[in-house]
Amino acid sequence: MANNQLTTSNTQLQETDLNSIHQIGDFGPNELMTMKETIGKDLTIPQFNLFMYQCNRMGLDPALKHAFPILYGGKLDSRVSYEGLLSLAKKSPGYQGVFNQVVCENEIDSFEAETDDEGVIVKIYHKVKFPRGRVVAAYSIAKREGHKPVIVLMDVMEVQKLLKGQNQKFWKMEDGSPDPDMFKKHVGFRSIKAQYDIASVVEDNMESLNELEGYTEPARREITSEVNVNPNNQPPKLEVPKNQQATEQPKQQADDFTDRWIEVGDLLDQLGHKTKSAKKSYIDANFRTKGDTTTHADFDNFIKMIQMELAERAAGDELE
Repeated sequence: MANNQLTTSNTQLQETDLNSIHQIGDFGPNELMTMKETIGKDLTIPQFNLFMYQCNRMGLDPALKHAFPILYGGKLDSRVSYEGLLSLAKKSPGYQGVFNQVVCENEIDSFEAETDDEGVIVKIYHKVKFPRGRVVAAYSIAKREGHKPVIVLMDVMEVQKLLKGQNQKFWKMEDGSPDPDMFKKHVGFRSIKAQYDIASVVEDNMESLNELEGYTEPARREITSEVNVNPNNQPPKLEVPKNQQATEQPKQQADDFTDRWIEVGDLLDQLGHKTKSAKKSYIDANFRTKGDTTTHADFDNFIKMIQMELAERAAGDELE
């Protein structure tokens, strides 16, 4: 039955698309088609093939959530998860394990981190007690034959941004403390990158997928006096300074900007900023321009930033 359903689903794609999906590494056409319609459902066939080629090149299996594709405004980026990074570490010479643990408030008296003369953590003393209480820290130890263990210790304050971000529901327990599994993965990610020579390999292999490189954050500029964002996505009013109306803001440019603000309004709705005040606050805090006047490049960078937040939220959904 499953094969019949897959065959029926395959026929929904154009014949040219079917011809474009072929054997990639250990994955045959049927497996690839299944992943195309699930993991890569929003990708074009060339984008999906490129993503799979890169994963195969590094020995990552998207079906095991080692990596996942993200679209930023139609452009493809790829992320390697903690599971993917750990799988690469296990294939590295001298792998002896990665050990992640959280420290809870009832264990503070029995916890001690020993450092060397340079302040590098070289030893952890930790006694687990029950009830453990709220999570207050986490640490990871990455061991490798012929190398000193890499120990990474993080206080809960270091992940406050994640606890307040768009994916906070994946990070928080009912008492508001970090989810132990998420915190351990976060600190483990750092120890793996520090111990094993795989971070640069991942970056180099995924570079062709990341088309957001070169994005530089310009200086902040207050712009709420220039635009009134309408929560109902109606064309906002552009209030152009009088001394610029004749030269720097011709009518065509103003019309173009109106379309861009509508696009921004749609994206902010997707982020959950649905009211006029919420949109205005977000724009005040995040919209930046490189010069004295707003340009289309400024809008491009701003829209990319919003799309990145949406993509991170989608990644959090996938992780959950």
